[in-house]
Amino acid sequence: MRYLCLDIGDKRTGAALGDDETWIVSPLGMIEVAAEAALLDRIALLIEEHEPDELVVGLPLNMDGTHGPRAKKIAALAERLAEAVLLPIHLQDERLSSFAADEAMARTGLTHKQKKQRRDALAAAAILRGFFESRGAAASRTDRDAPPTVGPT
Repeated sequence: MRYLCLDIGDKRTGAALGDDETWIVSPLGMIEVAAEAALLDRIALLIEEHEPDELVVGLPLNMDGTHGPRAKKIAALAERLAEAVLLPIHLQDERLSSFAADEAMARTGLTHKQKKQRRDALAAAAILRGFFESRGAAASRTDRDAPPTVGPT
């Protein structure tokens, strides 16, 4: 199955595409819009272009695993997105995904500006890899332990 992953931020949203059979994940780029309506429109264009079967949205949990205000905001946005695009959306823990992206770029020789342009897409790719890993592990667990899903299934 093909997945589009989104790392939604206040100003920038990273996007990555992956396949759960091969576990190949590719960063797509960044959407730089702050208004929700414009963001939903841009996501709809990505969906039209890449034709994913399902979406994964990074959920910014607190370090202790609890849902803070930001996680609640993203979960609500994911619900609205699910209604707009009529695709299942999986929420995936995104803790440390930006750190992983920064680590991946640490010794690349890229300038600060170049790193900033790539960071969100690399974070989305890290989130999607984590989703695939959790789904692989979930095959040996019960459904109640699998990552949460919103929208049509």
